[in-house]
Amino acid sequence: MRIGVVTFPGSLDDRDAQRAARIAGAEAVPLWHGDHDLQGVDAVVLPGGFSYGDYLRAGAIAARAAIMTEVVAAAGKGLPVLGICNGFQMLVEAHLLPGGLIRNAHQQFIRRDQVLRVENNGTAWTSGYEAGQEIVIPMKNADGNFIADDETLKRIEGEGLVAFRYAGGVNPNGSLADIAGLTNERGNVVGLMPHPEHAVEAGFGPDTDAAMKSGVDGLVMFRSVIERALQPA
Repeated sequence: MRIGVVTFPGSLDDRDAQRAARIAGAEAVPLWHGDHDLQGVDAVVLPGGFSYGDYLRAGAIAARAAIMTEVVAAAGKGLPVLGICNGFQMLVEAHLLPGGLIRNAHQQFIRRDQVLRVENNGTAWTSGYEAGQEIVIPMKNADGNFIADDETLKRIEGEGLVAFRYAGGVNPNGSLADIAGLTNERGNVVGLMPHPEHAVEAGFGPDTDAAMKSGVDGLVMFRSVIERALQPA
């Protein structure tokens, strides 16, 4: 299993995503924003950061990078794609996921370990979770406020496209309907604002009741896509 991780100018968490892929048992393949070559990978991660300095809108310029032409085409054929934070912003700007992401409602950058509820475990990236399971994933963003018009929000809810919701009594950025992450209809594209790649190794993750920094809930996302790839066609 080969998971490609795209680096854009301003990416911050590309190395972390590569590390997460390796810990999960995959080969991490670095991809470059200016190329038109996905190098035959089995899945793609669009990492967090501030691509192109978040000029215009967060993720808007990156969504038009050369590599995204290939990502959009491959996603349309079923390639699993995970967008994390800035990567989620790219996915909505590229119209692979609905809605939009704007400045946090409180107008401040936020960093916290966030409780999420898994709403849809039928995707390539969430199949290892139980529906309704609560997990803890670190988050850090300034433009994580999910918005959509009434018709789009109704479609998202009606078609079960919410992958994750903020839980634990905290909506950290004002997102509509507590939406923390979405999936497309096919279930191969998932985007979320929190950072699963920062919860993949004990000693470096969120605090848990068992021990400080022992949380590894994010590792399940990377293992889920590996297990999906190993299933018979």
